[in-house]
Parts: sequence; C-alpha cells; structure tokens
Amino acid sequence: MKQVIQNFRTGELSLDEVPAPTVKSGGLLVANAFSLISAGTEKSTISIANKSLVGKAADRPDLVKKVLGKVKKDGLVDTMKMVFSRLDTPAALGYSSAGVVIEAGRNADGFSAGDRVACAGQNYASHAEHIYVPKNLCVKIPDNVSFEDASYVTLGSIAMQGIRQAEPRLGDIVAVIGLGLLGQLTVQMLKANGCVVIATDVDESKLTLAKEFGVDYAIPANEFEETVAAVTHGYGADEVIITASTKSDGPVETAGEICRKKGKVIIVGAVGMKIPRESYYVKELELKLSTSYGPGRYDTEYEEKGNDYPYGYVRWTEKRNMQAFLQLISEKKINVTKLTTHTYDIEQAKIPYKMVMDNSEPYLGILLRYDVSSQKIAKRSIQLHEAKSAESVNLGIIGGGSHVKDMLVPALKKQANLKIKVACTGTGINARSLGQKTDAEYCTSDYKEVLADEEVNSVLIGTRHNAHARMVIDSLVAGKHVFVEKPLCISETELDEIIETYEKISKSGIRVIVGFNRRFSSHAEKAHEFFAKRNNPLVMTYRVNAGSIDADHWIQDLTVGGGRLIGEGCHFIDYMSKISGALPVSVNAQAIRSHSSNITNDQIIVNLEFDDGSIGSLVYVSGGDSALAKERFEAHGDGKSLVMDDYLTTEMYSNGKKIVHKTSKRDKGFEQEMKMFADTVKDSEACTLGFEAIVAMTKATLFAAQALQDGKKYTF
Repeated sequence: MKQVIQNFRTGELSLDEVPAPTVKSGGLLVANAFSLISAGTEKSTISIANKSLVGKAADRPDLVKKVLGKVKKDGLVDTMKMVFSRLDTPAALGYSSAGVVIEAGRNADGFSAGDRVACAGQNYASHAEHIYVPKNLCVKIPDNVSFEDASYVTLGSIAMQGIRQAEPRLGDIVAVIGLGLLGQLTVQMLKANGCVVIATDVDESKLTLAKEFGVDYAIPANEFEETVAAVTHGYGADEVIITASTKSDGPVETAGEICRKKGKVIIVGAVGMKIPRESYYVKELELKLSTSYGPGRYDTEYEEKGNDYPYGYVRWTEKRNMQAFLQLISEKKINVTKLTTHTYDIEQAKIPYKMVMDNSEPYLGILLRYDVSSQKIAKRSIQLHEAKSAESVNLGIIGGGSHVKDMLVPALKKQANLKIKVACTGTGINARSLGQKTDAEYCTSDYKEVLADEEVNSVLIGTRHNAHARMVIDSLVAGKHVFVEKPLCISETELDEIIETYEKISKSGIRVIVGFNRRFSSHAEKAHEFFAKRNNPLVMTYRVNAGSIDADHWIQDLTVGGGRLIGEGCHFIDYMSKISGALPVSVNAQAIRSHSSNITNDQIIVNLEFDDGSIGSLVYVSGGDSALAKERFEAHGDGKSLVMDDYLTTEMYSNGKKIVHKTSKRDKGFEQEMKMFADTVKDSEACTLGFEAIVAMTKATLFAAQALQDGKKYTF
C-alpha cells in the first residue's frame, strides 16, 4: 500500500510502498477515503526534519546532553552510528482521516466491516491507503456527512476542546486570535453556541472567510484591541481563544490586554508563552492550555487499550468530542466544505507539501483522496531486494525497536554465513525501514508470514515483552531456532507453556536463546576465569543505577512490559550466575514502601541463593543521580575480590596484587552473543547458554517480582 513518509534525518518526503498493517484486538483496519493535511503541524515537522544536524541539536539540547554522556562510555564512532540510526527513522505524517472498516479486531465493540468511520491520532490516522486505529480513536460517520467533511474530525475535536476549556455561556463575547483551520472551526462552533465572536488574523482572505461563517467582527490585527474595547464597552472579552501558530509571544500579550477582569485565556495553537505578568496579574486572569482532542489524549489506557472514562464523570472525552463534531456537521451548524481549498489523489501527495513549504499559493484545508472502491486487505509483505543464495543462517527479525537496531543488527552483520531474509514490525513503515537497514529480501507486518517462510531457519524476536512467549512458541512449532530478547516471558503460565513446547521440539536440535548479553562480555569471561578454581561459595552484589522511567511507559505496565525487574533484572541475576558458575535456587525481594511517583517496584533489593552455596544481592534503584555510572558488580571469595565498573573496567584482587582488565568502550557482549547464536543455528551443540539456565533465570525474576508483592521467599 502507499503511505506518505518523512525521513527525519534527511528531511526527504516520499510516497512509499509499505506493508499494510494488521488488525489488533480492540482496533479497526480501515481503508482511507480521505485524509486531511494539517498544514501548520505538518509544516513544522517537515521544517525540523529539513534542518542540519546542528539545527536539530539546537531544538533538543536535552538530547545533546545525553549523547555527550554516551560518547564518554561508548566512544564517538559507536555513539554517532546510534545517533544517525535514530535520526534515520521514517515518520508517518497525518492524524485525521475518514474511510471504511475492512476488518474489526476482537473487542472492537460496536464496529463491523463496512462501517463508515472517521479516525484520529498520530501514527494511526495517517496519510496511507490502509490504517490501523484503536476503537477509541474511531467514530461512525452520520449518513448525511461525506468522507471529505468527516476527515476534518481531528481538527474539529481540537477546536471543540479549546471551547470546552473556555466554557463560554450564551451571549458571551469571545475573541479568537488566528483564523487558520482551527480558528475557522472555532468561530463557527462559538456562533453555534450563541456567542458574540470577534476574530483577527494577519491574512485578509481569512478574515473574509470568517465573515462568511457569520463572525460578528473579523478585524485586522492593527484594529483588534480597539474593536474589542468598543464592542465590550471597555470591559474586555469574556474569553480569549488563541488558535494562532507562531513562536512570537504577541498573541499571549494581546490576549492579556483584551480580556476582561477574571476572564479566561485559552491556548490552543502553538505560540510563544512568555506571559506578561502585569496584565494577567492585575486582571487575575485564568490561563488554560487545551490538550489536543480532549480527555483521553496521551493516555495509553484510553487510546491503546480502549478503556473509556465513566460518562457521568468525564462527559467529553476525545471520542465524544469527535462524535459531537460530526453531529454539528450533520445538522449543518458547521460548514467544513468551504474550508477545503485543494484536493489531490494520494499519488500526487508531494505536490501539496511542496506548495505548503514554498507557500506558493493560498491554501487552507488540503485533502488527500484514496480509491476506497476496493476494500480488500492490501499485501502485508513487500519485496525489497532480489533473493540471495541461502546461507547457513537464514534469519527473520521480528520487532525493530531501538535495542534491535542499535545493538543487535550491527553485531549480526559481522557474522559469517548469515543472511537476514525478512524484517517484520507491527507497522508497515517501520518494517520497510528495518528491511532496508538490514538488506533484507523482503519486509512484512505479519510475523506469521516470517514463520511460514520455509527458507527461514531462525528468528530474532525483539518486540514488546507481552508478545515474547506467544512468538517463541509459534516459532518453535514452526521449526525455527529462536533468539528472543529478554525476558523470555512475563508470567509463570507462559513459562510452563514454553517449557512444554521446547521439550517436544528440542529433540530435533532446535534451540532457544535469551538475550542475556552481559554474560558474553570480556569482563564476564575474565571474572569467570578468575573465580574458576575456588573452593568456597561467592558473596556477590550487583548495583544498578537504572534511572527513572515514567509511570505511563509500556515497560511499567505489568501486562505489557512486566515491570522493570522482569524486563531488565534478569540480566543481572544471569551475570551473577555466569560468574559463580551456578544456578539460582531461591529468591526473596523487598521494595521501598512508598515514593512520590507512586512506583516502588523499581527501587528494590533482591537476595538470591545459588546451587553451589553462593549468595547474591541485586540493588536496583531508579532514584539515583544520573552522573553515577549505571552498573557496578562485586564478588568476594577464597581470599579474592573483584570489582567491575560499568563494563569499562574490571579490577581483580588476589594475594595482595591487583590485575586490571580495561576496554576502550563499554563491552556488554553483543557481538559474542550474536556469534554464539549464529553458531548454534549452524550446529546446535555450539549453544553455551542451556535451556535449564534460561528457565532458572526466568523463574528467579518471576518469583522475585512476586516476592515484592507478598514478601515470601521462593525456592525452586
């Protein structure tokens, strides 16, 4: 299928052929009929992408600081490769469209194939022939509303939420600053609400259009303040809604001057926000920012999982705003047809973007049109390169997150007799991008197509954690060797099913390897050798200064990421197992009792016993200072001591002497890990990470997470 794509590194805008998305539980697969180009927002995105690396850095000084810190630990070359890889990521443009449902996923209540729907959401309602959209970002279109008009649904909801923040009453005098698409929609809704509307813009044609929509006063900027004063008899506007887009603080300053005492100023557009204290203080003004489409925006529980807010407590969610907007169009109280100045077929998509960037002619509402007559599901696989001869390792990559692209793919490319045949991610543009970066023969958005490929003899799974178990089991049943990024799974039930499947399949030589990369580091090898001939158990500590992650990040969601202990803690338990040469047999854990973030399960101590009598303590903290290195390991036994600092330095003490192992950059073992995996595919006996150890490490983290809840000690 065709999709408009922006490359953030080069700034190049393209119309590419990408795999169609797959439908998921709680969402819809939609064939677009029309999508709306939000010229202001998308022009800003393209402008940033077109900047030089220095220009991009100037926009994000916070990220520059992180990059400089990474250079110190990983070296300039590797850091710059990572930076360019991150920048060289395609972005989907568009967030407002209308079309026909092709397929409704499980739990997509109230929708079925054939429904006419309007869709919203960045990375969902994109400029693409087919889109996947969660159910709370879709609404049915009234019979008398066209696809063209319905495609304005997101902009309409943004305008409506701004008005809801203002809470205008019948007869209120409302001033609107900025008459682009948002402004034109806002003034029409205000008139439908019985308000007196005074609006301004620097563009004379937009003032004329606003008059056609019934605005009481459409005034040039140089006469605006005077007109507001005259109309309100010197009191000022009851509410001021800013829908302009400018870096200037002018709109905010003007709003403070023209608003009445104890009035409201609502910021909807992207404007400068240096607030002049005098006017806002003296009048005791209320300043509010309007969050996009309304309540539910940026809430994964609402948008991605489909959990609605109670109607009685949150009357106007983003979905209910979308429905209300379409109802206003249906009742002829809003006219969006007049806002459309240009319509192009999707094949012509580059033309309107050039017009917008060059400002070569006047424009307002720009629509992209699609052929919706055929509602067949588009191909979910796209050929990228000619087929190459088979190798010993014919790999399919499933999942293309930062870790896979930054750490694993570079290590894979160094392996002999390995071919990446297919790249798979959940979205078409990312699948194509990953396929191009890995020189894959083809890309797909459906992992089952990878498993159906008879030439593929191995898979690398790097998806979100809740998908690992199902994909591991399906891959084993399909007869593929499996490398899965940690964790293996996020529940005991999943682990039991994996064990049962593996026991049946492993007799054929198929192997499962989990991404415990640190055990393959040269630091781990040196430490293991150092303690190899000991007579007594070890006492070990592993301190992880992990840094904080927001509560709404997917890793913190126990049903998706499993939490940080399961998601990452397994690394450090495995490292202790590698150094001691023993498997964990019991575990208990404790977290702090409370924290201002309401997250306590990422500030913990885990205590372990190993089958050789060694003991280990994992101290995992998210509340430390970022200037402190992330990881430090200590081990003591038989009169020997060892300290490893962040995979840069390992100091080994014995007989009063110190031996130091240093690496020029952090050596976390990725290259050796991928070599072992490739060797295992060629010869299953080459596997140095046994399934018994993988199960033991997985149980240790699962039981440790449970111990955080019930305080019990678990023996296994």
